[in-house]
Amino acid sequence: MKVVVTGASGLLGRQVALEAERRGHTVVGTALSRAQPPKLVKLDLNDTSAVEKFFTAEQPQAIIHCAAEKRPDVAEKNQSATEQLNAVVPGLLAQIAQDHGAFFVYVSTDYVFDGTAPPYEVGDAPNPLNFYGRTKLAGERAVQKANPEAAILRVPVLYGPTEYAAESAVNVLVDVVKSGAGAQMDAWQARFPTCTEDVARVLVDLSEISVGAVGEGVAGIFHFSAAERMTKYDMCRVFAHLLGLEDRLQNLVPVTEKPDSEQVAASRPDNTQLSTVALEEIGVNVTCVPFEQWWADYFKQK
Repeated sequence: MKVVVTGASGLLGRQVALEAERRGHTVVGTALSRAQPPKLVKLDLNDTSAVEKFFTAEQPQAIIHCAAEKRPDVAEKNQSATEQLNAVVPGLLAQIAQDHGAFFVYVSTDYVFDGTAPPYEVGDAPNPLNFYGRTKLAGERAVQKANPEAAILRVPVLYGPTEYAAESAVNVLVDVVKSGAGAQMDAWQARFPTCTEDVARVLVDLSEISVGAVGEGVAGIFHFSAAERMTKYDMCRVFAHLLGLEDRLQNLVPVTEKPDSEQVAASRPDNTQLSTVALEEIGVNVTCVPFEQWWADYFKQK
């Protein structure tokens, strides 16, 4: 099949493009600031006319929408641009997919929940605590309104191969450990770090199930997440162990109590663990690489 991957220069989009190519599909990736023609097509998703022209020319069978503002603190400070990209653009793309008969899948977030009643099933009521979560929820609703046959995949914090560490809120912690500098480290928020390679596999699986299916495609909301519960401090301990830098952990001060909302730009939920039951029910593989195993292999390759 022919697949368009938006945000194909980013942390998740790169892996989705690689996974689809590995399976023999034709992939057209789009990007903006990091576009590298001809490998990646430069496309401003805010330019409705350019977007419509692009999809009319490409005629893909599937659109995997990874482009987003995914940094909660940045979203809070740049609300207008974030709302446009996270809430408005997904609806436009979902409508275009509907018009062209293409399968559409939108990548959303566990931050649509408030973290008070995990694990969350796909039918549980959202209640985002920060602006980022609210824009992603608005994006979900725009997608569902424009294209009832679309799929939405909610995922938690991601890690994986990066071009620079700050692409991932997990990968960037490696630099913190290596630096040995003193820092306070979150030891209260339950996170479920999930590898982009596993998420990419699931997104391409959903597309393969749906493209060409007559009344048997997938639609609606799904959750995907690794099962290992970790705080940022826990992740730092894993990195220190694998790198032989345990002595540098003494420079990290674990923060075990949630900070007041006045102390942070964007409030975080306590625990937004996602249940993967809905994916399992349609036969999608929900296994994930163990966190420490992936990082051990990654460090050996560096």
